Amino acid sequence: MATAADFFTAEEQQRIEEAVKAAELTTSGEIVPMVVDCSYEYPRAELIGSGTLSLACGLFVSWAVGGESIWWFLPVFLITFALFFLVIRAWPAFKRKLIHPEEFTIEVKEKAMVCFLEQGLHETRDKTGILILISLFERRVQVLADSGINAKVPQNTWDEIVAMIVTGLKSGAACAATCQAIARCGELLQEHFPRKDDDTDELPNLIIEQKS
Repeated sequence: MATAADFFTAEEQQRIEEAVKAAELTTSGEIVPMVVDCSYEYPRAELIGSGTLSLACGLFVSWAVGGESIWWFLPVFLITFALFFLVIRAWPAFKRKLIHPEEFTIEVKEKAMVCFLEQGLHETRDKTGILILISLFERRVQVLADSGINAKVPQNTWDEIVAMIVTGLKSGAACAATCQAIARCGELLQEHFPRKDDDTDELPNLIIEQKS
């Protein structure tokens, strides 16, 4: 799985930043695209997955080889638990299968809200900050807008912007779709919050979350 650091090439990152600059030339609003590896680590998936698989292995070996002895079951269970735990952690495609889609939805929304506050999008002068969050592990996109612009734009419009980027992610055109979404956000902001003479670029034009 691509990480946030290498999901967009250097050229694509520049294209996205230029798209943000172009969109913000006509509005007092702020648009911040952000790419993260994941919205949450989902440790429960690793524990439940490895526990279930190692339990099955321990029971099978105990029944087939050890005459249902617990002294066969315990070492097999412990060894395979550790192995399956490492496999699930290193194999994102399999780990995703162990997580309910609704949990993805909840965690990506929560991540977007946390990032919105951490990056100061709630502090723009006219409450016009828009966060476009791309969460790679979940393969989800969340668009979160501040109260100023959100009061003037219906929810289905934000849903259309999300769908635009998701389609690009699936087709391998993530950069083009992100730029298109940024342009659409710029149109919405321009319509309701045209640029003022004293406007400044208050926020970053692209944020790539770096793992510590």
